[in-house]
Amino acid sequence: MSRFSFAMGNLGHAAFYGLLSNYFIIFVTSGLFSGLPTAIANKLIYLITTLIVVVRVAEIAIDPLIGNVVDNTHSKWGKFKPWILAGTVISSLLMIVLFTGIFGLANSNWVLFSILFVIIFVTLDVFYSFSDVSYWGMVPALSEDSRERGVYTSLGNFTGTIGWNGLTIIVVPLVTYFTFKATGKQEEGPSGWLAFAVIISLLTIVCMFITAIGTQEKDNLIRRAANKKKTSIKDVLMALAHNDQILWASLGYFLFSLANVITNGVLFYFFKFILDKPASYSLVGVVATIVSFCTSPLYPILNKFIPRKWLFTIGQVCMILSYIIFIFFSNNLALLIVAIALLNFSFAQLVTVLTLTDAIEYGQLKNGERNEAVTLAVRPMIDKLTGAFSNGLVSFIAVTCGMTGAATAADMTSASIHTFKSFAFIIPLVLAILALIVFDKKVTLTEKKHAEIVNQLQEKLSVDPTSTGKAGTTEVDAPVTGQLKPLSSLPDDFVPQHGEGFAIKPSEGKIYAPFTGTVRFTFTTKHVLGMVSDNGLEALIHIGLGTVNLRGEGFNSYYADGQQVEKGQLLMDFDRELIQERGYDDTVIVLFTQPQRLLHFEDVTEHAVKSGEEIMQVAVK
Repeated sequence: MSRFSFAMGNLGHAAFYGLLSNYFIIFVTSGLFSGLPTAIANKLIYLITTLIVVVRVAEIAIDPLIGNVVDNTHSKWGKFKPWILAGTVISSLLMIVLFTGIFGLANSNWVLFSILFVIIFVTLDVFYSFSDVSYWGMVPALSEDSRERGVYTSLGNFTGTIGWNGLTIIVVPLVTYFTFKATGKQEEGPSGWLAFAVIISLLTIVCMFITAIGTQEKDNLIRRAANKKKTSIKDVLMALAHNDQILWASLGYFLFSLANVITNGVLFYFFKFILDKPASYSLVGVVATIVSFCTSPLYPILNKFIPRKWLFTIGQVCMILSYIIFIFFSNNLALLIVAIALLNFSFAQLVTVLTLTDAIEYGQLKNGERNEAVTLAVRPMIDKLTGAFSNGLVSFIAVTCGMTGAATAADMTSASIHTFKSFAFIIPLVLAILALIVFDKKVTLTEKKHAEIVNQLQEKLSVDPTSTGKAGTTEVDAPVTGQLKPLSSLPDDFVPQHGEGFAIKPSEGKIYAPFTGTVRFTFTTKHVLGMVSDNGLEALIHIGLGTVNLRGEGFNSYYADGQQVEKGQLLMDFDRELIQERGYDDTVIVLFTQPQRLLHFEDVTEHAVKSGEEIMQVAVK
């Protein structure tokens, strides 16, 4: 239910972004000023698109503030859902107002229209950012596991491509149909564009309500520790500035996104004015949707065997090949279909979102700051920036090449076609190559590295040297049958840096409670759980060495965090054969995490023990 609900949100959200970033500009250049002379209309097109670029670039400084507001939100619905709903509803209603030409002002009083346009567009963009930042910021709140995050992101990307590319399929027939209904003319007129905007805006609202109703934020050790403290914008900016993986991943994504948005923004003009086949534009959406049906569900499967960095490389190589076809074989429709397929065979957004998501724990371990919404505000901020640049460039191309108003393919000259191809395909080709270089050379946060970071972070947060509890003596039994060993017998890489305890090389795959007490927490990877005895002894039970990389596979628990358990109660079973097959050690470690409170700790000698057999008595002050 949670996966489905999250995915449905991006169906509408991506459609709305397509409406905002691509089709609003097409509406501005072709329909908004349709009642005015061409010369005046072109000047107004330049004015409005310049205002859009300036507003969106200026608002980039606001996005970290928005993320910080979301991060510091505490409500009974969580930190994300209130902003998802408020942002969606308000931005959708304002989008409809803009598609009315602010109720006809565009053609009657362009000065007043321009003033109101800036106010409305800024408000729309701010609330859209609240929705966007909150939606993607929810991913790390749904799971700490990189692979599970990959599933959520893949599903969101899958439905997002349907929402984005679905617009490409329906835009021309839908706008033409409603224009014909209103005016009797077979064209894309203002009335058709308004109907199109109303339909997409309502779809967005419905989809985001599904997300708000069906998802649930996780309450766990890492998020609980971070949520106790309120962050300032200074803390946020410093945390981002010192997180090198966010910075490099963001640069790589910026280069990819700018190339991608420019291309998608000009394909409508390409089919209408260069190929003289406007009806064929729907092929872009059809092909892209078919490809998305393959790539998005395929990503989690491929990522089990292929690191996401290589998947990014594969996607970028496909993108580069697509531009070569667009540049040299633009008159061959069959090859153009191949180019469109290659352009959409990209894992860049998936890989970037997951890298930024994983960089949250990377930054939390490195800097002590966990800023979920703020960190994931980076990608929407980049989308906004590239969208602004694309809007300005598309408007420039449309006006410079004579693709506004009632112009047709017959009005195109060889010079205008050359100008179009240079801006539409050659510049994005260079950007795609640079994105590949940056990501492959500078982004080092792999899935394996993230799993290790989560393990270190949870161990760090599970130990509170300042805490005090009950004083007393606890009888500690063996949690598993096997060969008892001192911690000093472990490989140097796995000797714990804090605490006292013992290790057992198990001969079975069952973990029992070593004493009566409470299970305080379980790592999301399930290989570590924390307990506190009724007499105040705090301990970690660590199952296996390197088993964090299994990400929970092969572990089954029989308790809930916060549950009171009795000594000898079955807590968990684990697959010893799987651990060994994957090349890991199945040694079980029991670690007492507050050595400064230990009054008495017995030395451990190596010998065979059975689960439930007393190992030692530990006294704490």
